[in-house]
Amino acid sequence: MVKKATVEDNVFTRLMANKAFEMFVVSVIILSALVVGAKTYAVPPAALKVLAVLDWVITFIFLIEISIRFIAEPNKKRFFHKAWNIFDTLIVVVSLIPIENGEMALLGRLIRIFRVLRMVSIIPELRMLLNSLAKALPQLGYVMLLMFIIFYIYAAIGSTLFHEINPELWGDISIALLTLFRVMTFEDWTDVMYETMAVYKLSWIFYLTFIFFTAFAFLNMIIGIVVNVLEEEHNRERQEAAEASGEPTMFDLQDQLKDIQEQLAHLKQTK
Repeated sequence: MVKKATVEDNVFTRLMANKAFEMFVVSVIILSALVVGAKTYAVPPAALKVLAVLDWVITFIFLIEISIRFIAEPNKKRFFHKAWNIFDTLIVVVSLIPIENGEMALLGRLIRIFRVLRMVSIIPELRMLLNSLAKALPQLGYVMLLMFIIFYIYAAIGSTLFHEINPELWGDISIALLTLFRVMTFEDWTDVMYETMAVYKLSWIFYLTFIFFTAFAFLNMIIGIVVNVLEEEHNRERQEAAEASGEPTMFDLQDQLKDIQEQLAHLKQTK
């Protein structure tokens, strides 16, 4: 019995590692997104029935796929230790709720929209990007705090200097913050600048320095942090893959090199 279960586990494990199976699941997720998008249009009743059948077929395929992943897991108790497995299971279970009638119909429709996020749990590269972004959030928090301080200072200056020029853009500090966000995103920011330059000719310094600090300096800092964390995540996965395959890691090679150097030094001392 144990041997039979092991054989079945190996079959499902090979199926999960199969690229064709992965692409099939990705195709079903894309089809699910297209079905959700098609329902937002005014389609004939016959087409709605076809979309409803497709929706249930997609839900059934997802149910089979999550079952295969559960069976392929060597340690069943650890299956739900992974956040993505919990997310996928909830998406599949809630998708079984009928969306035609009942108080849970709205929840069922919303869950079907979020089924597109299952693409992240299926494709390792997307999962790595999201994990790297999550790990970078603590460092990004300090950058965002510094950016808010710069925003607040410039908003206070802008509200003080340009209040009488255009109260709709600089009436108070909260409106000034929205105006500065518009400037940072380059949304017709030259119109705002030229309006204040008609009164304060040197006000262009205010805008250009603000754009330099926010759109250029802080954006590059954010990109640098994310890229650094992404590189660390790549190195960690390579190290885990090397350990799983039994290949020596960089730390193992360093330890071996250190042992060789110590042995050579010991031989020199004995001579």
